[in-house]
Amino acid sequence: MKKIGYLLLIALFPAHILLAYGPDGHRAIASIAQSELSVGARKKIDKLLGTNGMIYTSTWADEVRSEPSYSYSYPWHYQNLKANCPPDELIKLWNNPTAEGEHLFFAIGQMLTRLKQNNQDAEALRFLIHLTGDLYQPMHLGREADQGGNRVGYTWFGQQSTIHRLWDSQLIGHHQMSYTELARYLADSFAPQKKELKKRSVTDDLLDSYQLCNRIYHYDHTDTNNYLYFYRFNADLNLQVYKAGLRLAQFLESIY
Repeated sequence: MKKIGYLLLIALFPAHILLAYGPDGHRAIASIAQSELSVGARKKIDKLLGTNGMIYTSTWADEVRSEPSYSYSYPWHYQNLKANCPPDELIKLWNNPTAEGEHLFFAIGQMLTRLKQNNQDAEALRFLIHLTGDLYQPMHLGREADQGGNRVGYTWFGQQSTIHRLWDSQLIGHHQMSYTELARYLADSFAPQKKELKKRSVTDDLLDSYQLCNRIYHYDHTDTNNYLYFYRFNADLNLQVYKAGLRLAQFLESIY
């Protein structure tokens, strides 16, 4: 009966929040962030979460959602946005997130507040590490009507999929790299741009993520040339993962 109860609980929530960037994506983001941290900040975080704990716990927020005591956190993993949301309206929502409920923007703000009040709040830290990654997964800024792309089907190398799952894990999986290899590859690839990328504000990145989300929706998903899809969007995916790592490092440096 307990198992059935868990399944019913999961069924009550939209499918698009059951996944995020996938384990490799979140671990790569945390690994990139860790490499950007000062020695002092890294030591404090390792002391709280264990050695390399920010990497190993980067998927924790996904794992606990099937636990009834954490059911409140399901809506924290996404932010439903309109198809044509003006930049000023999007920035206003970021700054006033509860205007549309307690979702991703709200949760990140709450975790930052909790950690600035008590930097030993390990739960808030684990949530922040994960949710920062979600912010840079463009389909977590998708449409409510199709559950962030979960109702938009796509065939990925002969298997039925959705554009949400594609951006969660299948595009990253196509690299055929471990999270450590992916993190190193992205750090090397974007090294010439790192200085400029670090100057960007979180709202700059948010607007880019939203625009990318719109481009994904506008793609002709009846075209099943998967190699072409990967070619069109791989650079965008890589940049999103790398920027997420830089942003996470900036969040953590501001606390530790």
